[in-house]
Formats: sequence, C-alpha cells, structure tokens
Amino acid sequence: MSDIGIAELPLAEQEKLPLPPITAPAKNSLVDGPILRTLLRLAWPNVVALSAGVCVVIAETSYIGRLGVESLAAMALVFPFVILTMTMSGGAMAGGVSSAIARSLGAGDAARAAMLASHAVLIGLTFGLTFTLLMMLFGPVLLQLLGGRGNVLAQAIGYIQIFFGGVMIAWLMNTLAGILRGTGNMKLPSLMVLGSALCQIILGGTLGLGLGPVPQFGMRGVAAGSLIAYSISASLMGWYILSGRARINFVIKGLRIQRGMFFDILKVGAVSCFSPLQSVLTVTIFTRMLADFGTEVLAGYGVGARLEFMLTSIAFAVGIASVPMVGMAIGAGRVARARRIAWTAGLVSFVSVGLIATVIAIFPDLWVNIFTSDPGVRAASRQYLHTAAPTYAFIGLSISMYFSSQGAAKVLGPVLAQTARLVFVAVGGWWLLRHEATATDFFALAAASMVVLGTLSALSVVLTRWGPKAAPVPQIRPALS
Repeated sequence: MSDIGIAELPLAEQEKLPLPPITAPAKNSLVDGPILRTLLRLAWPNVVALSAGVCVVIAETSYIGRLGVESLAAMALVFPFVILTMTMSGGAMAGGVSSAIARSLGAGDAARAAMLASHAVLIGLTFGLTFTLLMMLFGPVLLQLLGGRGNVLAQAIGYIQIFFGGVMIAWLMNTLAGILRGTGNMKLPSLMVLGSALCQIILGGTLGLGLGPVPQFGMRGVAAGSLIAYSISASLMGWYILSGRARINFVIKGLRIQRGMFFDILKVGAVSCFSPLQSVLTVTIFTRMLADFGTEVLAGYGVGARLEFMLTSIAFAVGIASVPMVGMAIGAGRVARARRIAWTAGLVSFVSVGLIATVIAIFPDLWVNIFTSDPGVRAASRQYLHTAAPTYAFIGLSISMYFSSQGAAKVLGPVLAQTARLVFVAVGGWWLLRHEATATDFFALAAASMVVLGTLSALSVVLTRWGPKAAPVPQIRPALS
C-alpha cells in the first residue's frame, strides 16, 4: 500500500498496520571499532611508508658522506629547511586537511568533504609557491647566518636552488595524501610514500654520485632525485581521486571559492604550521650554536639528529592515523572516545620511540657506523646520542598529542608547547654561551628541551576542552502564589 493510501485510512486502522523495518546505520570502524586495534590497523601502513622515508634519509646521508665531510656539513645546514617544508606540508597543513574532511564525514556531510578537498589543493599550491619565492630570495642569506662558509655554503645553496625551485610538487603530494587520509584511506598514501622513497634512493644516488653513464651532480643531483620521486607520487594520487575510486572526489565544474572552506582547513592547518616552524627555529638556533665548535661537531650532530628524525617517524605514523579517528569521533559528537584515542596514540608513541632510542643510546655505534668513519664526527655523534637519545620518547609523545589535537581542531596547546621549547633552548643556549660551555652541555640542553616539549604537550590536551561547550541549564523560577 502506498504512503498516500495509508494516510487516507482512519487513525485506528493505521495503528494496526505493521511497522516498517528499521535499517541500522552502517558501521564505521573509525567511530565504532576497538580503539587500539583500529589505530594500529591504520598506523602500520604509515609505519612501513615512513620507515622507507627514513631509509631515504639514511641513504642520502650515506652517499652524501661519500662526497666528503663538507657535503655532510652542507646537508646539516639545509636539513632544517627541508624538514620544515615536509613537516609543514605533510604534517601541519595536511593534518588540517585530514581533520576538516574527517569531521565532515563523521557528521555525514560528504558533499562538504568534497568541497574541502578542492579548496585544500588551492591552499597547497599557494603555500608551495610562497616557499619557492622565500627560499630563492632569502635562502643563501639564511645559510650564511647558520654559519655556512666557503665550499660548504656553495654546496648548500646548490641544493636549495633545485629543491625549493620545485617545492610546489612536494606540497601538492602531501596535500593529496592528507585528503585521502581524511577519508580513512591510509594504504594508498603510504604506498605512494613507499614508492617515492625507493625512487628517491635510486635517483638521488644516481644523480648525486654519478653512477654509470650519468655524471656526478653532487648535492644538486640529490635534490633533483627527490623532486622527480614526488612528481610520480602526486600524479598517481591525483589520478586515483579524479577517477572516482576515492570516498570523495574534487568539485571542479561549478566550483565556487568559499571562505568558510578555507577557514575550516586553516583554523587547524595554519595554526599547526607554527609548530614545525618553531621546531625548525629551535633546531636552527641549536645548529648555529654548534657551528662555533667546528665542522666535525656540526656533522656529528647532524648524524645524531637523523636518528631523532627516524624514530619520530614512528610517532608520526601513529599520530597521522589518529587524526581521522579523532576527527570522525568529534564530528559524531563522541568526545570521550576522541580523548581515549588521543591517549592511546600517545602511549604507543612514547613506548615505541623510547625503547628503540634507549638501545641506540647504549650502543651508538649501531647507528654511527652507517654514516661515517671520521674519528671526530664519530666522537661527536656518540656523545650526542648518549646524552639526548633517551629523551626521544618525549618527542614521540608530543607528536601524538599534536596530531590528535589536529583531529579535534584544538591544536593551539601543542603549538604553545613548541613555543615554550623554543624559548627554553634560546635562553638556555644564551646562558651556556656566556659561561663558555662545551658541546656536551649543549647536547644536554637539547635533551632537556625534549622533556619540556613532551610534558607540556600532554598537559595541553588535559587542559583543553574538546567538542562544543555545554549548554547552560535554564533557571526555573517557582510560580508566585
């Protein structure tokens, strides 16, 4: 019987009719599944992919080491700027993209998620162009301020001219990965990162060292290999989304630029960008202080800092997985679950990073032997790892708190924790310089700053309200008799 026919029946007859079957809403494992199991399921592709990224760092440092100590020192100079670019595009802004899309999907608004994806690409391209202009204009000056001189400076400038000349490709690649991760798809972006890493190792080594008929391009060749690999990954992810295979697609025909869409992404992404910026400023200040101790200490610190990058990739993998889980839980109004996800991710990151770092702190040659045989560089690397590596666990904790806060669109607390670390290093470094401290004293300062960052990041999540504010309870006045 049609709905119109039912409506024409008397009310008493309508009540006798059987009720229509109720269809249960589709289950979403990110919102309803067990937290630890779902988190690990989403994180493992990221761990594999980011581990491959770490292999790139190891491989690059290894074959740059074959170019000489000056090339290692040049890589130490440019490394903060490269990390700033990749963390700002792949962690900060891409996290804002993932958060906005996940919250929309959690609220059941797929059309808004598609509009957000289109606006995200525009944001990524704009930021990439901005990075190109800034580094082309001010990059050489910044490298000189960091202590770059002579051939070390020349090699560093050669690298940034190539890498930042095409850095829009890196921004586009990471933006597309953020879109896919916001839908809960971790496997494809991770596969692309894995493939990109393999291409970087092959192309960077070939172009940098000059293998076979290919001439040796040095640092410029290493940078060119990275850009070619990023181009391949960005092309494949863009094709996948445009083909309709993703959970959402771009809005192209009839796209109208909306400030609200930009705001939804930038309120998380733009604020998040201050975290890697401050992190790189911290590393930059620290690098400048260590440059006064000579090339060997600077290169030794660079070798040790790469272990930090490798291990924090584990925390990145877990943190990135937490963004869509927290975002969809917030979109669905399940704030308590969102907080449980955050603390679970934080514990996993703290323990996993801390265990590996402690082993390397006890046996530093397991890491140092990969990169160099220079006695001075080896001694500096060992001392840095003995001192700082045990506190890497706190960096892992801070990264998880940062990403979980992105998912909740409440990222200001972890950003301010980075501010506190920056001030701590700047003031502590100034004090050490006035008292003619040794390089070991500066290594201890770096370790203490990691504890400060992790502790304050966790505290910010405890103190920050997630979800909407509770509505005020209306006051009921007794009636006058």
